[in-house]
Amino acid sequence: MAQQVYTLLVEVGRAAGDGLPEGSTGAGLVCYASGGTQDEAVRETIAVLKQADLAPLEVQAYGTLDERLAEGHEIPDEERALMTRALDENAVIVAQMEPFFPGD
Repeated sequence: MAQQVYTLLVEVGRAAGDGLPEGSTGAGLVCYASGGTQDEAVRETIAVLKQADLAPLEVQAYGTLDERLAEGHEIPDEERALMTRALDENAVIVAQMEPFFPGD
């Protein structure tokens, strides 16, 4: 099966050495991950995040570029460039990280 890039939103909790800001309770990460299937992309993303000392709790998948476009998502050029990079490098790209703080 041909590799595709999937957009994933991953919620991570705290773990020793995770590099998240002091006082945060975790973070949300937008990732672009290549894989032959969505399940493969999710598994690879979880493995990469664990290697980076992060603690993945939950993953929401938003599909491929074509699936997102079919749903009416507007996808800026910067986002498309990161998706292309993930595909070219057969990689997981963390595009955005938003720390969570108590009371958020």
